[in-house]
Amino acid sequence: MDFYFLDRVPWQDSQAIYHAAADLQREALFILRPAAPYVCLGFHQDANLEIDLEFTEREAIPVFRREVGGGAVYLDEGQLFYQLVLRRSHPQVPASKAEYFRKFLLPVVETYRAFGVQAEYKPVNDILAHDRKISGNGAAEIGESVVLVGNFILDFNYDMMAKVLRVPDEKFRDKVNKTLRENLSTIRNETGNVPSTADLAKDLVRRYESILGPMTEHEQIDSELKDRAAERIDLMDTQEWLLANDRRGHDLWKLKIRDGVQVVQKVYKAPGGLIRASAVVRDGELSDVHISGDFFFYPSESLVEFERSLEGASIDPERLTQTIDDFFARHEIEAPGIAPADFVKAFA
Repeated sequence: MDFYFLDRVPWQDSQAIYHAAADLQREALFILRPAAPYVCLGFHQDANLEIDLEFTEREAIPVFRREVGGGAVYLDEGQLFYQLVLRRSHPQVPASKAEYFRKFLLPVVETYRAFGVQAEYKPVNDILAHDRKISGNGAAEIGESVVLVGNFILDFNYDMMAKVLRVPDEKFRDKVNKTLRENLSTIRNETGNVPSTADLAKDLVRRYESILGPMTEHEQIDSELKDRAAERIDLMDTQEWLLANDRRGHDLWKLKIRDGVQVVQKVYKAPGGLIRASAVVRDGELSDVHISGDFFFYPSESLVEFERSLEGASIDPERLTQTIDDFFARHEIEAPGIAPADFVKAFA
């Protein structure tokens, strides 16, 4: 298969290229970093709930929603991305997403260790150093491809990350900044220096080759990938795409409350991620259901159908659990680290 060490690329290309390869069912490993900073939003997140869009617009920081779950993050050349695209039918791709993460993140852990970082894999998709996150990872099914995206955190702008997130007040923002510094580390923090991106790439490729076989290196993408990436940018670098999840939501504050009607708006932290749930409960039944968050949900397009399946469902925990269990079984849903009971708790 092909390996592309592109190093610095335009920020849009740092997302568009792997989407393009997945669309084309081109199996490849891309290692690159954005030449300019931007904010990247998880596929199931609502932009207005997660990001201070007034701040990012004022500071001319682009915001982009990827087709991969997980949380929002500020990205710049201090993070070196690895993006592995394989066909879902590839014999080395496990059926279970939990096993998929384990298999393809262990080479990343080994590369970190080779450069002096005492990294450890933590299920489902985290890599830690001294109990602090040192790599953010996600996976998505795009067409007939499965994609792993993650990063070597060389250095990190904690202050800017705290500024781009939507928070209730500045005191809370200070707490976010402090929490980030306590829970997220970097190669510079762990070792006192930053290795060359070429050396990191070379080491990681060697480890992936032990699983996937020899890779042919390229220093630039071909016209087919370039054209498809441009099409992806035209589609995804738009307000319509960015706010697609927000527009599924409803202005619940406009709802006229009467007897038997209540509004549910809750944030629930499950082991596999944060769930934001909102709904109207009319006479014990859910309506106007909207779910977002930084979790992973496969197939990703089924989340909208999941919301629809909850329209008219009983809010009774036992009956709601059965409704969600039935949907998960019928649609073969995988949500690593999140059980049907977690969604029940998000509405309870």
